[in-house]
Amino acid sequence: MREATAGWFDSREMFIGGSWRQPPATLPLEDPSTGQEIGEIARAGTAEVDEAVAAARAAIDGPWGRTTAAERGRILSRIGQLVLERVDDLAKLESQDVGKPLTQARNDAIALARYMEFYGGAADKIMGETIPYMEGYTVYTLREPLGVTAHIVPWNYPMQIIGRSVGAALCMGNAAVLKPAEEACLTALAFARLAEEAGLLAGALNVVPGLGEEAGAALSAHPGINHVSFTGSLPVGQMVQKAAAGNVVPVTLELGGKSPQVVFEDVDLDAALPFLVNAGIQNAGQTCSASSRILVHESRFAEVAARMAERYAALRVGPALDDLEVGPLISARQKQIVEGYLRLGSDLEVLATGQIADGAPAGGHYVAPHLIAGAQPGHVLEQEEIFGPAQILLPFGSEQEAVAIANGTGLGLVASVWTRDGARQMRMARKLRAGQVFVNNYGAGGGVELPFGGVGKSGHGREKGFEALYAFSELKTVACLHG
Repeated sequence: MREATAGWFDSREMFIGGSWRQPPATLPLEDPSTGQEIGEIARAGTAEVDEAVAAARAAIDGPWGRTTAAERGRILSRIGQLVLERVDDLAKLESQDVGKPLTQARNDAIALARYMEFYGGAADKIMGETIPYMEGYTVYTLREPLGVTAHIVPWNYPMQIIGRSVGAALCMGNAAVLKPAEEACLTALAFARLAEEAGLLAGALNVVPGLGEEAGAALSAHPGINHVSFTGSLPVGQMVQKAAAGNVVPVTLELGGKSPQVVFEDVDLDAALPFLVNAGIQNAGQTCSASSRILVHESRFAEVAARMAERYAALRVGPALDDLEVGPLISARQKQIVEGYLRLGSDLEVLATGQIADGAPAGGHYVAPHLIAGAQPGHVLEQEEIFGPAQILLPFGSEQEAVAIANGTGLGLVASVWTRDGARQMRMARKLRAGQVFVNNYGAGGGVELPFGGVGKSGHGREKGFEALYAFSELKTVACLHG
């Protein structure tokens, strides 16, 4: 892996205050496709987090804080262009680091560029307003950066989440401290190198790889942080929010889901099938917004199950760089977790499984995709996020029953409705408890412009689009009495 990053960046370094630095210690870096160690990454601790926060504060108080919105936009746009120029390099890094099939990793790199383009164009378009008030007053509002923002990014979509989180923070004039997941740091470091090349001022972006319980904990509880953005599991999210509460700073949490697709009897099944399957197995199911539950009207249940089973049987699982439909899970631990859930479903019916490709390395973290039926609402596989390539099919009889099942997990990130009935589309969109609802599609192509986030135990706050910029700023009201 050092060869793959030679002349670009050293995977063992941190990026603090505009300088690349060696850490006091390192952690091993593993290729999920083989289970073999391929390099090392930095193991930053409390001292390095302190230095990164201080560098970000100095940037806010110095040149970065005086940079105009238009110039911030130019820098972000240049980063986007550099990302596009290195798309294939970034895709290979992400594929080896995360285990993601190469095509999916390339799409993530293109999405990162799009985030930079979007926020580059938005930087000088966030405006306040004037408020009609009493005679003799002029009242207006300003949107100002929060200051130093913390970004704790997971391993499943590093490039996309850096784009939607760090990109939005920088757009609003904040200075960012990024702590990538210890399992997947390479594209975070590559992003810092490209930002440096694009002319991002020293201290505006700092990257401190390390363990969650060390660098992540120090960052979320740091008194110099003005906002924390976290994507990950519910238990860790709760710890992050408690830590940030000690400093009374806002937190954006995206904590996963158990997202349903609701398939009514009038579905166009030929159009729906690719979405029904792909939304569950993309990135080996390690997607917070994965559609892990398929709710099907009882009159079409057997047909949908049979058609999905055909597709599942054709799925191939193998090394990320082989670019098959499904790659490995991120780690041996994640594989154990997913296999444990599948054992909890041993009483259920497995309709079909994908196949692990011949020649897939024995040490790779491969799990065949599973299509499962027979779970009743409330079953552990229907309730909990498996975070692996498994989908549960459940029948329903009425619209009311579908809503009850779909909303019955306490999670609410994404949902989808498949029906040609326009009135039903509107009713379901209102009734489903989710931050995003898609009608006759799933995901809308990613959509960097589309606000994203959850309700309930899926978290709070919104990322993506202009809504993210409001979250990374605070509103100031100015009231002038002039007579």
